[in-house]
Order: sequence, then structure tokens, then C-alpha cells
Amino acid sequence: MAEAADLIVGIDAGTSVMKAVAFTLAGRQVASASVRNTYSTGDDGSVTQSLDQTWLDCTRALRGLGEKVENLAARTAAIAVTGQGDGTWLVGAKNRPAADAWLWLDARAAPTVERLAAAEADRGRFAATGTGLNTCQQGAQLAHMDRHVPEILAGAETAMHCKDWLYLNLTGVRATDPSEVSFTFGNFRTRQYDDDVLAALGLTHRRTLLPEVIEGTETVHPLTAEAAQASGLAAGTPVCLGYVDMVMTALGAGVRSAGLNAACSAIGSTGVHMVAKPVSEVVLNAERTGYVITLPIPGLVTQVQTNMGATINLDWLLQLGADLLGEFGTTVGLDEMIARVDRWFAASRPGNVLYHPYISEAGERGPFVNARARANFTGLASRHRFPDLVRAVVEGLGMATRDCYAAMGTLPPELRVSGGAARSAALRGTLAAAVGAPVRVSTREEAGAAGASMMAAVAIGAYRTMDDCIADWVTPELGAAEPPKPEDAERMTRLFSAYSTVRRGIAPAWDMLAAR
Repeated sequence: MAEAADLIVGIDAGTSVMKAVAFTLAGRQVASASVRNTYSTGDDGSVTQSLDQTWLDCTRALRGLGEKVENLAARTAAIAVTGQGDGTWLVGAKNRPAADAWLWLDARAAPTVERLAAAEADRGRFAATGTGLNTCQQGAQLAHMDRHVPEILAGAETAMHCKDWLYLNLTGVRATDPSEVSFTFGNFRTRQYDDDVLAALGLTHRRTLLPEVIEGTETVHPLTAEAAQASGLAAGTPVCLGYVDMVMTALGAGVRSAGLNAACSAIGSTGVHMVAKPVSEVVLNAERTGYVITLPIPGLVTQVQTNMGATINLDWLLQLGADLLGEFGTTVGLDEMIARVDRWFAASRPGNVLYHPYISEAGERGPFVNARARANFTGLASRHRFPDLVRAVVEGLGMATRDCYAAMGTLPPELRVSGGAARSAALRGTLAAAVGAPVRVSTREEAGAAGASMMAAVAIGAYRTMDDCIADWVTPELGAAEPPKPEDAERMTRLFSAYSTVRRGIAPAWDMLAAR
């Protein structure tokens, strides 16, 4: 008797790691396998990745998963794929790479971004996409290629994103999804390409490079025989094209549950802050920053602001302490320092020290864009000691989170948190106080792969709607609500006023410090 197809395989092609994860149809994670990603950097700001190597790494991850799950091919009801957003993956004749991919990390389009952002037409582009122009995006990268290195585009037939390239290799179909379209070349209200956006980018004549848009919860394509042989899965298995990894992670981590919208912050090296809302409630800021990215639920989008640096600020401070101990012959690893953060936080006294967490060499991008922004402490006195600095940095992450949500409209009624930093009680309490709302931690290990797999579950009819699927896949993974202490929320509100004043007032000094 043939074994029942009771699993969904989610592929998450991240910047650092390629993952393949098996879930039951009810959302329980069974096993995962991963392969380290590789890319090349250049002195000219280039960051590129081989398309062929990326597909090879995908097949290696799938075969690795097959070694962990018995009869994986026969048990797989569907495959879903998501991956790193932005970037430019060019495909030419016979579905072969036309060039190495420009990743979202690639900075070569910076002068083009400055030129396009200064043009009056960018106001209309921002109004349609809801997304600030930056060097990460395919629109900026294609515009830069078109003007400065058109030979790169000479052999290209289709401009894709990472997950689109993998979908092409899995199914033989050139396509992209509404999320990539809505914030790059389209309109988040229509989920389709927008001619005015293309014109603002100067890419009207490159319209033929843009692939068909498909909705993964409604349309799947079969795994080809060639892809089946390479991956170890069964030919004909339905393949779902998921949305970009940012919103797949948000969906898997709880940006929506029980039919209600919520906010979700992923606190890692960077801070990604997302809130689900109806299209009619989107608030676009005057600074023209952030993203608006569609969700695979009719009428809903995620509004997004991202901090360039989140926990790297804390890593920096803790490493300073470890370096100082090393001068006296005591070796302490960063992990040991991190383990003491909650203890140091508790040992400090709530005070009036502010920290602006712009420690990244790239400055800041949310809720404002300034490549010259740098971190600073304000309010230090001779009585302050190391635990007070730890508290200030942790609270600075809370302030930056509030800054991002405030730029997207009203503060959220509840905040779901994912990422390793969510294990810190000090950080959870600070985030709750900063936004004035309860915090719930998502225990979902592979939220991105889960989000894409949820789309596949709907596509094959395992669930009628995404909300039905969320009830099984997401809600049980959410921890209990942790409300803020009223006195902490009141104090953080007061400090945020000072935080905002200092942030705006110090900006001219960043320009002076950056001058050569």
C-alpha cells in the first residue's frame, strides 16, 4: 500500500543558510536540514551569488532532509519555497543564468537611488508601493544596470528574485508573487505591476523583464522530472511559490491569529518590525521609508520598518567588557556575557540614560534613512556603571522598536516577538513597556519555512483559508501574554520624548563627524 502524503516541505533560501524543513499537515515541525550559503563581496560594494550554486545548495538541503525523514518523497504532499527578498537574479535563454545575482546587500546602486529619490516622480512611486527606495531593491538595481552597465542586461530575458529562481528550477515556470511585486514595481492596493512606478524608475522600456505574477495559495505547478532527480523528491509533487521571506516569517511567527491582526518584531542582528493591517489603514510617513508588503490574505498587508542594528548593539557593549577582562588575563566568551544580561539589567537602577542603537557602519534605515547615523549615549553621570550601560542599550532597542511602530501609525495592541533575543526577560519587558502593549513570544523554530508551507497547505486544500491554517499552525506556538508594568510603560513614554528629541537634534553632528 502506498504511504499517505502527510508532509509539506518548506524551503527557505536565506542570505546565510539554505533550509529545507518538513512539517505535518497540521503544522508540527518534523525535521530540518540546512546548507551554508556562499556569496562574494567586492571593493566596489558588490555582493553577488551564483545562481547555479544556489540551486545546487537547495537540492543538497532537500536531500539532507530526505536522509532524516524516512520515505520523504512518498510522504510529501507539497513543496513550498520562500527566500531572501530584493536583489536581482537574471535569467536568459533556456532558463540559464544571465549573470551572477546582485544580492540585497549589494551597494552599487547607491548613486542611482540618490538620483531617483530626489526626483519628483518618486513621490508617486512611494505612494503606490508604500516602500522607500534603497539599494537593496531590484528596481534600483535594474535602473542602475540600465544606465551604467547595460551589457549585464543584454542576455537577460527575465529578472527574478531568489525564490523565483528556485521555483523556476523546481517547476520550469518563470513567475513571481504579489509580495515582491507590490513593493518593487507595483501597487500594494492592486498587487499588480504599476506603469507609473516603472516610469519613475526609468524602466518602462524594460517591462518585458518582469515575470508573470501568481498567487501561491491558488496556483501550484508540478515538480519536474529533472528537479525530482536532483532533489530526491517525487516528480509531479505540487510546488507552491511563497511570498518573500520577511512576510512569511511574520506569518509563521504570529502577525495574525484568531482572525485578528497583530504586530511582530524579529529581534536579531537587525530589528524587523511588522504590523498586519487592512490596505485602508496603511499610514505612509513623510520621510518615505519602510515597506508595505502584501500578505497571502485578501485585503491585508504588512507594513514594515527595519532597524539596521538590533542585538549587534548589545554584542558590541558586551564585547567591550570581555576585551577589558582579557587585559587582566580573564577570558570570557561573548555567550557567557550574554547570559548575564538579565542579571546586569536587574542590578541597574531605572534612570535617565538614553542610547541610540545606530552602531551599524551602514547607519540607519528605519524609520529614517541616514547612512551617517551613529550610536550614542546621552545622560551619563559619574555614578553610572556597566549594568547601567547594559540597561540603556536594552532600552535603546525598545525605543528603536517604538520609533518604528510610531512611524506606521498607532502603536500595536499586542506585540509578538521572535528571534533568539526573545529569551531575555529584560528585553521582553522593555519591549512591552516601550510600545505599551503585552508581548507574546513565538516558539516556532522555522517561521519563514512555516509561512510558505502554510500557503501550500491552503493551495492543496488541506485548509480552506489562511486563517483556518493559522489556527493550527500559529496560535498554539504563541506563549502567554506578558503585559508591561504600568510604571515602566509610563517611564518609557517619557524617555521616548527625549529619545526622539536627541535623535533629531544630533543629526547635523553626524554629518560633521563623517566629513573627511
